[in-house]
Amino acid sequence: MKKDRTVIVTGAARGIGYAIAEAFRDNGDFVAVFDLNGDAANEAAEKLGNAKGYTVNVASEESVKTAVEQVIAERGTVDVVVNNAGLQFISSVEEFPEEKWDLVVDVILKGTFLVTKHALPAMKKQNYGRIITISSGHGRRPDQYKSAYVAAKYGQIGFTNVVAMENAKFGITANSILPGPTRTELIEKQLPQLAERDGSTVEEALNRHILGGQWLGRLLEPSEIAATALFLASDGAAAITGESLGVTGGE
Repeated sequence: MKKDRTVIVTGAARGIGYAIAEAFRDNGDFVAVFDLNGDAANEAAEKLGNAKGYTVNVASEESVKTAVEQVIAERGTVDVVVNNAGLQFISSVEEFPEEKWDLVVDVILKGTFLVTKHALPAMKKQNYGRIITISSGHGRRPDQYKSAYVAAKYGQIGFTNVVAMENAKFGITANSILPGPTRTELIEKQLPQLAERDGSTVEEALNRHILGGQWLGRLLEPSEIAATALFLASDGAAAITGESLGVTGGE
């Protein structure tokens, strides 16, 4: 595998994003830590080493364009993009606030579009690139109270497949990873809300809404998602493009 690549990971200050950044760092790559929270991005980069934090609002084209241009000016190019930034809002469809819908879709779907859009020219110039989108098991299986999240995650897969088709001739691959229930702050924050809506306990909400019928019966670890991202960015995955790879624990 090519070493010392320049890797952009969005939402990389914590959770799955940080685990992905850590995996690429361990591979000998430089990681650009994109996060809305600039202090958290800088702290993560300092902890990682061979990394730099960037304050980026992935839902803003100006913010994304500026950050990607800065990475290219400092590093010469972009080799790998991991579109990981996301958030969640829990509500039934009829009660879903429009501004929350827009926020969830803008961060997840528009953010994926914007970062990919501005990284592609550098990848095409060098005839090499790896674009990895962290969608979700909910990109193929819906769940109650998560309409905006599910819609955005389905959309990420479709978008990524178009990117794969358009750019295969430039040596660029684009694939989606569909994580199952993973041990993150996002999951921990959801559980009390889901339990309250169902009139259940947190444990019951975990089994009903998060684990469901998952075969392994456990939360996945962020490092397990990170290992898959590292593989899709490897030379061994050069012929894999336009695919949606579930890392779900079975469902």
